[in-house]
Amino acid sequence: MQTFSVSQITGYIHDLFDADSVLADVWVQGEVSNLTIARSGHWYFTIKDEDAQLRCVMFRGAARRVRIDVGAGDEILVHGRVSVYEARGEYQLYADLIEAVGGLGDLHRQFEALKAKLDAEGLFESARKQPIPAFPARLGVVTSPTAAAWHDIQNVLRRRFPLVEVVLSPTLVQGSEAPRQIVMALERLNRREDIDAIIIARGGGSLEDLWCFNDEGVARAVAKSRVPVISGIGHEIDFTMVDFVADLRAPTPSAAAELATPNRDDLLLDLDRLRAGLTSVFGASLAQNARELERLQSGLRFVTPAKTIGAAQRDLAEGRLRLERAGALKLERLRNRLASMAKALERASPEHILARGYALVTDEDGALIRRAAQVSKNQRLNVQLSKDRFKVRVDD
Repeated sequence: MQTFSVSQITGYIHDLFDADSVLADVWVQGEVSNLTIARSGHWYFTIKDEDAQLRCVMFRGAARRVRIDVGAGDEILVHGRVSVYEARGEYQLYADLIEAVGGLGDLHRQFEALKAKLDAEGLFESARKQPIPAFPARLGVVTSPTAAAWHDIQNVLRRRFPLVEVVLSPTLVQGSEAPRQIVMALERLNRREDIDAIIIARGGGSLEDLWCFNDEGVARAVAKSRVPVISGIGHEIDFTMVDFVADLRAPTPSAAAELATPNRDDLLLDLDRLRAGLTSVFGASLAQNARELERLQSGLRFVTPAKTIGAAQRDLAEGRLRLERAGALKLERLRNRLASMAKALERASPEHILARGYALVTDEDGALIRRAAQVSKNQRLNVQLSKDRFKVRVDD
């Protein structure tokens, strides 16, 4: 059987307490009793309810920050961690904050309770959040017309994107009447068809000052808004329930205006870059097309219709010349042949033959006499010589 010392068991229990996340950060409500303020400045007291009590210790540094009067019988809220005081084997609450019920501590508790409730309903889910338009034409602003946040938003929008139109839906942003007015201001903007996005804004303040933005009705109105909502409430370290349900959270009202609109200077710079890029692209394209045109024109010099027609005309002239030469040669040959034939005909002509001493004899009817049997006695005949003619009569 293993045996432990008292210190070992107490240390083990101490480690168990310190490892518990709930006990490490807890608010406890109870009635004060047995309050003792030591000369060292530490506070020792007990908080109790009808069924139990819890020892508490608050060290001097934390005790100096307490802003309320604490006495026996007071109902208070204590924040701190629960751990074990090993020397006595007792567990106790090591307190670092004390608030009156209904004060800051109570507000924190209400805040965490509502946050858990809305989170469980899925109102914080990123899937349900709407995108903010990149180039809004008209922005709605839910804030007080006298608040610094309203003037900051206008200044940012005038500098950043003066094209946007701003519609103020006025409301209180602090006090008991503020939640109802904020809901009405949101509803007014949602009834319009020309609102592209809504900024709900307020400057910094205490948790109590900003408490209207932790109202459940306000949170639900923001969550169900048809128009995308940007929250710009308080300073960067401030968080309200509206921040969790809004479509986009900005750390300040001015930052909300910046997130709602594009930057004119950035747009102009982008336009310059696009213009330079387009000029470069078109310039390169134009240069390439010019080179291609020059190449085609150079090629056309060899295939141009004028060049083709010129070549055809030269071919035609050469063909005509060849035909003329061939025709002249053939004509010369025909002339020579005709001259030869003419000479042959001339040699074969009766005149040529008669010139050689022959005579052509015909009867009176012009019939050619070829044989002696063709004539008779006393028949008259015509005799044709080369140059002369005469008549004869046959004797025998």
